[in-house]
Amino acid sequence: MILRTFGWSFVVTAVGLLAALVYNWPDGLALVAVLAVLEVSLSFDNAVVNAKVLDRMSAFWQKIFLTVGIAIAVFGMRLVFPLLIVGITAKLNPFDAFDLAVNDPHRYHDLMNDAYPMIAAFGGMFLMMLFLDFVFEERADKWLPWLERPLARIGKLDQLSVVVAGGALAFVAGLYADDPGEVMIAGVLGMVTYILVNGLGELFSEATDDDEDEDEEAAAPAPAGGRSGGPSAAALATGKAGFFLFLYLEVLDASFSFDGVIGAFAISTDPIIIALGLGIGAMYIRSLTVFLVRKGTLHEYVYLEHGAHWAIGALAVCMLVSIARHVPEWLTGGLGAGLIIAAFVSSVVRNRGEGGEPAAGAGEGSPLHSSKV
Repeated sequence: MILRTFGWSFVVTAVGLLAALVYNWPDGLALVAVLAVLEVSLSFDNAVVNAKVLDRMSAFWQKIFLTVGIAIAVFGMRLVFPLLIVGITAKLNPFDAFDLAVNDPHRYHDLMNDAYPMIAAFGGMFLMMLFLDFVFEERADKWLPWLERPLARIGKLDQLSVVVAGGALAFVAGLYADDPGEVMIAGVLGMVTYILVNGLGELFSEATDDDEDEDEEAAAPAPAGGRSGGPSAAALATGKAGFFLFLYLEVLDASFSFDGVIGAFAISTDPIIIALGLGIGAMYIRSLTVFLVRKGTLHEYVYLEHGAHWAIGALAVCMLVSIARHVPEWLTGGLGAGLIIAAFVSSVVRNRGEGGEPAAGAGEGSPLHSSKV
């Protein structure tokens, strides 16, 4: 199970560390290893949320996420994205930006820092909307009932997530941003991106569910003794619904990667070293996502999803605060890891109190459980 799930991550790790040694002897190995650990620590909550969404996707779109998606995550967000940001900021083409990164890494670092307020505003607002939509929704299971119950009650007010996120953005941009206009535009674009991608995903998911309901009504009844209950494989997101869930996951991954890419410059300013280290970390996040789906971990440990979303909320706040002052990477990663560990412990206590029975369908209902992704 471990080898099948993490096998490609182990291969990429070996190749990446070897490439680091060849590229930058003898410091490359240590730098890449530290960056990989940084990426995993900052993005563990990303894996939990990814697993929740991935569990709703068909086997085809799961494979797309784990193949095309990893290419976008490693090469697109960890290598090309910083070059594009520097190129736009300094009005350079990507080739000149790469030349600047290789030959003048300190200038490259400064340009990335100059662009960070806009990056933080976009990513922070996307993640803030994700967090608020979760905590403002009524749920049967509550990890922190003393807090989640009142939040769910006030969440019945329509578009409250937009109101709260927009107010936080206006507060930060107006009081702390050196260029409030740029920060406001980037933050609004982050909110619009979330609303658009999430809305399209839900729209096509509902359309798929309606089609499946019609098919089931037209189909002959199942034979006596046949399996009933629980979602069928056909009810998983396919076609346009699967595509928009895939797009949603990619934008979500991008929002998480912003913090890691910027934080990596505290360890190295070499874009090749950064891409190798963060790329290895991104592979482990993908493998961890698959592991969580195959094992049915989110079904068995029901508060993990809650802890991950509270960690996302903490990360969103840290990104907004970082527009005004630097937030240490250990604090961002520590908050996320601490909340998820606390949620895991609470889930274990809950399961023991209920006799240790995991939630129905844990692991067995997902295509990843039996597919050879």
